[in-house]
Amino acid sequence: DVQVSERPEFAMIAVQGPTARERVQGLLREADRAGAAKLARFAAMDAQTATGIPLFVARTGYTGEDGYEIVLPENEAVAFWNALLDAGVKPAGLGARDTLRLEAGMNLYGQDMDETVSPYEAALAWTVALDVGADSKPRDFIGRDVLEQQKANGVPRQLIGLVMDEKGVLRHGQKVLTAHGEGEILSGTFSPTLGKAIAFARVPAGDIALGAEGGVRVDIRGKEVPVRVVKFPFVR
Repeated sequence: DVQVSERPEFAMIAVQGPTARERVQGLLREADRAGAAKLARFAAMDAQTATGIPLFVARTGYTGEDGYEIVLPENEAVAFWNALLDAGVKPAGLGARDTLRLEAGMNLYGQDMDETVSPYEAALAWTVALDVGADSKPRDFIGRDVLEQQKANGVPRQLIGLVMDEKGVLRHGQKVLTAHGEGEILSGTFSPTLGKAIAFARVPAGDIALGAEGGVRVDIRGKEVPVRVVKFPFVR
């Protein structure tokens, strides 16, 4: 049995970046620093700051960078935020998070995928294990019958990555033209790292060559602009 409830008494701060973990560890009490340093990906632990603020520290980031997500009492959030600033962490909003996750090739629920899109249609086949264990015992779960059919017969749609070398920005909802039919841009933005526009597009299934040879174009205000098809992630 699972219950989902709002917890307004808590706040969450995500600290992401090449030096994020060491900066957070420096704010923890000495007894928790070693454990935080050894925390595996997709794991979490309870900890405290050197000043006694209780924290729930997770390493489950969604930006393409490493770091921690920290849940703490709402009334302690400002003090911890200020401590992060003093430690050299720079504030960044959701726009920066969105740019990072797209550069890293990460889907956003509600924009790139929802309950009508299967993992196979969202380039997330690696998340699906139909069978588990040494004896390959089948797993029973909601949606398995659809996934089995798609695995056997193929998916009607696919997710591809696009880079536009011309000036401009790729945006949600723009029409994408391929040899197999029309699709649309899901997430699109300007990549600060690449200096070019990048996007996810969902298009009809079919072989599409990588690079400009893919013959894919995006309709931007009535003009068909050629784009390159690339593998995820956009930035390695």
